[in-house]
Amino acid sequence: MQSSVTFTISLAEVPVAVSVLYPSTKNFCRDYLTDKEPICSVNISRQDVGSERQRAEAQRAREGASQRHVFSDAYLETLALYRKLALPLLDCGAFIFHGSVLAVDGRAYLFTAPSGTGKTTHTRLWMDQIPGAAVLNGDKPLLRVTEREILACGTPWQGKENYGCNMICPLEAVCILQRSGENHIEPVTMSEALAVLIQQTHRPEQPEALCRTLDLVGRMGSRVKLYRLGCNMEPEAAWVSYEGMRSIFEAD
Repeated sequence: MQSSVTFTISLAEVPVAVSVLYPSTKNFCRDYLTDKEPICSVNISRQDVGSERQRAEAQRAREGASQRHVFSDAYLETLALYRKLALPLLDCGAFIFHGSVLAVDGRAYLFTAPSGTGKTTHTRLWMDQIPGAAVLNGDKPLLRVTEREILACGTPWQGKENYGCNMICPLEAVCILQRSGENHIEPVTMSEALAVLIQQTHRPEQPEALCRTLDLVGRMGSRVKLYRLGCNMEPEAAWVSYEGMRSIFEAD
């Protein structure tokens, strides 16, 4: 019988004891390992890995993929881990969001859009064009709602490009990307952005956990600036989004 691999990671300043099947998962989490005393724990079983394989096959069928992509059990375990971690992290006001977070001058800006819209391209434009811009997380950051602020937190789940680092930064704005022939940005209301925010949030299957997640999404969305960016993926798009969001803060 394969022995388990145990370690503790710190996500959104929450230390969690983890028990997994594969040593590669510990290596995957290496930047988040900690010696702090854990306040909760998660355990990944073979059944969890099997469930991830079923989800992957179901998604492939929905997308009509002609070729089957074979995922290793070790890779699927990393997906099972973030799904399991999402539950105890809710107790600390943190939830997983699909988007790319960039940090500039101590402020975090989150860009989100359905896959294929150009989120990764826009992230690269910021890295190339905006002085001092760093990617906090390129795919699945944690957002933690506290009494004082909303925190954008790095995670090991950084996307195919592996953009990210172990950083925590106050979240100032969320920007919804859309393709457009001309670059333009405008503020949007919570009611205008809510459907996208919910769609881009990791939503647990358990009803009680889902309700708590949606409450956190609402609290987050009501406390940060919200924008919609129409962009054509030219270098100018980075400056339009950067200057458009910063102008509000400078006016404040």
